[in-house]
Amino acid sequence: MVNKAGGSFLISETPFHQVVTPEDFTEEHRMIGQTTEDFVADDVAPHDEELEKLNYELSVQLLRKAGEVGLLGADVPEAYGGLGLDKISSTLINEKLSGASSFALTLGAHVGIGTLPIVYFGNEEQKQRYLPALASGELIAAYCLTEPSSGSDALGAKTTAVLSDDGSHYVLNGAKQYITNAAFADVFIVYAKVNGTDFSTFIVERTMEGVSIGPEEKKMGIKGSSTCPLILEDVKVPVRNLLGEVGKGHLIAFNILNIGRFKLAAGCLGACKDALGYSVTYANERTQFGRPISSFPLIGRKLAEMNVRTYVLESMVYRTAGLFDEGLAEIDAASGQVGYSTAKAIAEYAIECSVNKVFGSEALQFVADEGVQIHGGYGFIQEYRIERIYRDCRINRIFEGTNEINRLLIPGTLIKRAMKGELPLMQKASALQSELLSLVPEQSFEETLGQEAQLVQMAKRIFLMTGALAVQKYQLQLEAQQEVLGILADMIIGIYAMESALLRTQKRLAATSADPCANAIDMTTVFVHDTFTRIEEWAKEALAAMETGDVLRTQQSVLKKLTRRTAVNSIELKRRIASRVIQSEGYTL
Repeated sequence: MVNKAGGSFLISETPFHQVVTPEDFTEEHRMIGQTTEDFVADDVAPHDEELEKLNYELSVQLLRKAGEVGLLGADVPEAYGGLGLDKISSTLINEKLSGASSFALTLGAHVGIGTLPIVYFGNEEQKQRYLPALASGELIAAYCLTEPSSGSDALGAKTTAVLSDDGSHYVLNGAKQYITNAAFADVFIVYAKVNGTDFSTFIVERTMEGVSIGPEEKKMGIKGSSTCPLILEDVKVPVRNLLGEVGKGHLIAFNILNIGRFKLAAGCLGACKDALGYSVTYANERTQFGRPISSFPLIGRKLAEMNVRTYVLESMVYRTAGLFDEGLAEIDAASGQVGYSTAKAIAEYAIECSVNKVFGSEALQFVADEGVQIHGGYGFIQEYRIERIYRDCRINRIFEGTNEINRLLIPGTLIKRAMKGELPLMQKASALQSELLSLVPEQSFEETLGQEAQLVQMAKRIFLMTGALAVQKYQLQLEAQQEVLGILADMIIGIYAMESALLRTQKRLAATSADPCANAIDMTTVFVHDTFTRIEEWAKEALAAMETGDVLRTQQSVLKKLTRRTAVNSIELKRRIASRVIQSEGYTL
């Protein structure tokens, strides 16, 4: 039986037929994607410049229009006015909204971190009172966690909530910072400490006395989204607006961040496709030295690498969405704890959520940066869309927990799960120690992507070897070794990315002949080899930090055995990929 636990991809093999890929989309999925694209093209794009100037009234109108066509209710159960769609569908909506620029953030914050806390953790009365209006756009939501003195350290919040003498309400005091949709939101999900100690969650309404909004932040990018402080001065919040239990706010905050991280990766995927499309179109039209600049190999190389990372990210995002749907399918819909069970099922893949967030945000940063470079001086001019994509995408490495925080969370969460007995990580690492002495990696491969499949397995062994050494050496002090944890995180991210692309391409190969999959084979080959090279270098760096002398030399010799491979001609592979991208003038499978 295949282990489906979160993080299990590191210690077990996943059959390709068990992963969800874009090739599995149903007609309903495609219709949802098309509906989103049509909404962006017909309703949002014509007002792009107005939205960028922070037209609040227009943003609200468009949110309500999105509600009319069902884009706000994908994750809201039908019983409360939503559509109750699967995670593949809501992921598609997030991806296809990318063309809406800042408005995608406005909508995304409302449907995700703004609405989901009530969907998952609200009681029946709260769901009945708020969800139908949130699904229609009648009410607009915002999420309020960050404070001037607490960002990554969310539990260091200073906003307080004191229960009144008669027990009828809580009095909230404090300030929240960088709140998306603050200028026009009606409902705020606010985190505060009851009696200054118990981190809790409240539903605060804009009309409550003592609620005020500070001035708009002047931002580098995402200029069309509202970002203001929320100020709370002796705000009386009825006890019925306590979300969940007193002192359990961290469960809500961290579970919602898991979803936020995943949804962010889906948005990055859409933006990668957009940036690639703008860039290859420009490269085909722009001539220098009497020929289109797309014909120059160094420009082609950029386009190829942009396409490869987009393919890998797409493979990761929909693989993860499939894991969510599989976990959610086991929940008893008649249970009174459906919301909590749903959040728990998603939290099972907290590691994968962080992996998607880090890879997705950094893939988009790479694609956008190369896009600007391809545009040359024009890429620095606001008239060209790539300039906005470049500015807007920078926030993604900060949103939903910085990439540095997520890099600490990925191995940290993995080790905690292992210590709780939820994942046999250390057992696998122990078994590997004896296996490594006699291991002789295969050197001859007949089947397509045979060597790449082995490299993914070798990468897992390298991670287990390096991770086990780190745990043994540092034990309880491992948390302080952030550089080593960062390396382990990069290995985990690389492994999930390599394997996701590999499994998708293998699944495509099993369904058709090799010819239609030629580009996918080339992209998978390039990415696996390039990433494996980085994993080898990360391992060398970590080993040198942990060992010296003969012990280090022994570990290096084991690593050398695990990294034996036949090099591929990546220049030729990328030229072939580039040729296909240039010919199709966009993201190419």
